Amino acid sequence: MVAYLQALMQKVMNTAVLFVLLFAVSHGVTADLSDAPETENKKQNDLLAAAAIVAGSSVSPRSSEAHGETPSHSGARDLPPRHVPGEQVPVTLGGTGDGDPCQFPFLFLGREYSDCTADGRSDGRLWCATTYDYDHDRKWGFCETQEQAEQRLRVAEAEEVYQEALRIIDRSSQGKEGYEMLVKAAHMGHTKATEKVASTMLLGEYLVQNISQAKVMFEKLVLEGSPKAQMALGFMYAAGLGVNSSQSKALVYYTFAALGGNLAAHMALGYRYWAGVGVPQNCESALTHYSEVARHVASEVSLTGGRAVQRIRFLDELDQPGTSSGMEEDLVQYYEYLAEKGDVQAQVGLGQLHLHGGRGVEQNHERAFKYFSQAARAGNGHAMAFLGKMYTEGSSVTPQNNETALHYLKKAAELGDPVGQSGLGMAYLHGRGVPVDFDLALQYFQKAAEQGWVDGQLQLGTMYYNGLGVEHDYKQALKYFTLASQAGHTLAFHSLAEMHAAGTGVMRSCHTAVELFKNVCERGRWANRLMVAYRNFKEGNVDAAVAQYLLLAEQGYEVAQSNVAFIFEQRRMKLFPESEMSPRALLYWSRAANQGYTVARIKVGDYHYYGYGTEADYETAAMHYRLASEQQHSAQAMFNLGYMHEEGLGVKQDVYLAKRFYDMAGEASADAQVPVYLALSKLTLLNHVKYLQGLDVKELLSWVELDELLGPEWDLYIMTVLALLLGTIIAYRQGQQLAGLRPLGQRGVPPDQPQEGVRGQPQP
Repeated sequence: MVAYLQALMQKVMNTAVLFVLLFAVSHGVTADLSDAPETENKKQNDLLAAAAIVAGSSVSPRSSEAHGETPSHSGARDLPPRHVPGEQVPVTLGGTGDGDPCQFPFLFLGREYSDCTADGRSDGRLWCATTYDYDHDRKWGFCETQEQAEQRLRVAEAEEVYQEALRIIDRSSQGKEGYEMLVKAAHMGHTKATEKVASTMLLGEYLVQNISQAKVMFEKLVLEGSPKAQMALGFMYAAGLGVNSSQSKALVYYTFAALGGNLAAHMALGYRYWAGVGVPQNCESALTHYSEVARHVASEVSLTGGRAVQRIRFLDELDQPGTSSGMEEDLVQYYEYLAEKGDVQAQVGLGQLHLHGGRGVEQNHERAFKYFSQAARAGNGHAMAFLGKMYTEGSSVTPQNNETALHYLKKAAELGDPVGQSGLGMAYLHGRGVPVDFDLALQYFQKAAEQGWVDGQLQLGTMYYNGLGVEHDYKQALKYFTLASQAGHTLAFHSLAEMHAAGTGVMRSCHTAVELFKNVCERGRWANRLMVAYRNFKEGNVDAAVAQYLLLAEQGYEVAQSNVAFIFEQRRMKLFPESEMSPRALLYWSRAANQGYTVARIKVGDYHYYGYGTEADYETAAMHYRLASEQQHSAQAMFNLGYMHEEGLGVKQDVYLAKRFYDMAGEASADAQVPVYLALSKLTLLNHVKYLQGLDVKELLSWVELDELLGPEWDLYIMTVLALLLGTIIAYRQGQQLAGLRPLGQRGVPPDQPQEGVRGQPQP
């Protein structure tokens, strides 16, 4: 209670200082800031403190009496008493009063201070005056001991190492040297460096994977209140990675991390409440978490569209080799060859590829600018428009410049390019280099939208939604947002999600809003880890790939869930014992299936059919096959149901239903027609055999009069046919015996070909 009152009094005093300063400024009274403590000792100020030092702990056994010094003050005025009789007074370090004790109270800018303060400083370091009237005497020093000063210097040094490591990582594609410097900063006690090092050790990125060491580091960081560490420990308990799996502990850590503002934790909680993983399903809670992350992702979307997100499933790649979305290196080189030869379309395509990244190509604004510039010099309007967007956005290669941006955008718009028209519309909408003009913006957006350009559609939706230059029209806004979302625009998904969440212009739908917000969230910068995990798997670093896919699976990425299930099914990792492979594979196949992945649903049915990771259960298997058949029209699921009805496995045996499902499978997929034909042939044959087995042959023959059917000499006919068959068989057997009597070297050698081993010698 006392601490609370002290804090309250401090807030009141700070507010009073603010009013005093405002009063002084309004009456023409100013302080000479060039003589303030912050600037009197510039060298000390350059070493910024990482955290404020509490004045009460800055007590030194030294005193003015020990040095035989007395504070000097101008004039003959009496000095006010010390702040609390009997208490030790802090001894200053640095400043103009180095080594002198603090004078309490002291006067600064017309206000008395009875304790050390950070007022007047931008680095938060505490100081005090060593004479009563600082405004007159300018005597001051820092309220810290030598040990505290050394600690502050160590913190500043660690921060310098950390910043240099980040610069190296940004400049390098590999960043190994930068991460080695991060390890050094972490050993120096830098919190952010420790978080990064622990994360890389957990996921096997750049540093050797060491899950146990990462766990120790995260546990220490959690004690310091690190949301990133809370998120990491939550993930480890959720996935059972390096610890015994505990969904309750995972939920606690995720919750605290989300309260600390960690976006990954928000995503993990959003997915759990949406799918009912470890908690009861709660759409509104999922909406709260997903909307928080989506707002952040939407705020980072640039005018150039941002980075592309690649989603490669191992199963799809296995079933259809070559369908991966990663562009082969030789194909990129081919386009580069065409671009160097002056192919404008290749230049524009490579420019867009490097601008957004993806398809196996890293984002590279410098190369994008190079290719766009080449195409623009050839008069390509699309390239001019993208150059205009790059100058509008600004980057290390193209500094933000509205004048240059307008130059390119106007030239592109004159050529009828929709990208240029949309860019000009944005300039008039936001007043970038031109006066704000909603009418002109609307005209340019309409021209771009008429040509199907997604940005024009999005901005038209925004203008109708907000009533900018037009009347509010939510139906029109919904129309244009929907068109833009069909092209995959992140901001269009976000706008639609907000409309469904609030019921603006549409019937409120929490489920639809959550799905749309989830889509936006999965387009954040963390989605780049999908390709990192994919490359690790392809390069043989399976354990690192598993850890990365598991983290993304916890955040709700269906691709990550299906891929990690595939890896568990392959049993190619060392992170988990053999006995856990099938149950874990079943778990993640189930989560992927619940997100609508058809192949995963069939996999879940297979696991229950064969008893992989669970007990064999034909009824449950049939249920999953039926879901895949009815919801996704899977030919494989229909075929499996046909077989189960044929054999009566988990369902009622029914030949007619079996035939129906076989027929449906053949209609659903051309690839299924051959197995369906074989299955139907087998079904027909078995049906005929079963029919014949039920007949009484003697009774059947008694009904047949062979004399009437074949004539009076039917027995001679039958004997003749049998004799001919016997003769044919004997002739065939004799031919086989003669072939067997030939010399081994002559078998199968045509008479006009030389015998192997006797060069150039014809056969006799």
